[in-house]
Amino acid sequence: MAWTAPSLLPTAWGKGQSRSAGAVRWYSGSSENQVPGSRIWGFDEIKALVEKKDSKEKVIIVDVREPSELLDTGKIPGAINIPITSAVQSFHISDEDFEDMYGYSRPPKDAPLLFYCKAGVRAKAAAGLAQHAGWESVGEYPGSWLDWDKNKGPVEVVKPGKKDN
Repeated sequence: MAWTAPSLLPTAWGKGQSRSAGAVRWYSGSSENQVPGSRIWGFDEIKALVEKKDSKEKVIIVDVREPSELLDTGKIPGAINIPITSAVQSFHISDEDFEDMYGYSRPPKDAPLLFYCKAGVRAKAAAGLAQHAGWESVGEYPGSWLDWDKNKGPVEVVKPGKKDN
């Protein structure tokens, strides 16, 4: 059976309804809903990771929200942005094409990736996409930005037109 990206996307949005059409945001911290083999991260772990910039644990935090969302809210400090809408191709294009598209090097396949979005749904999908493309160490932050903001985590301001957001 062939794997397809749509199988990872939530069906709770309803037929003919887009994510942005007033649908209720939801996430689940339940391990039964995680991508198999994906590490589940919580606020305190991520905050500690962000505060220890010289840590030996070189986890790459990936924000999969759209750039306009980052402009509105900021992002977790140090996170890179790979929007879920381009994630499928981003994990399969050449390293050179990735760098041209985003302005920074693609994370190496042996680097641990930690995905977050607004509420955890897109993060889960991105973790599955990365895993399918060959990244072995993936993680998800089910609470994502809503949890980060609620817990008053530090925020990095995102400026318009900056390619490395």
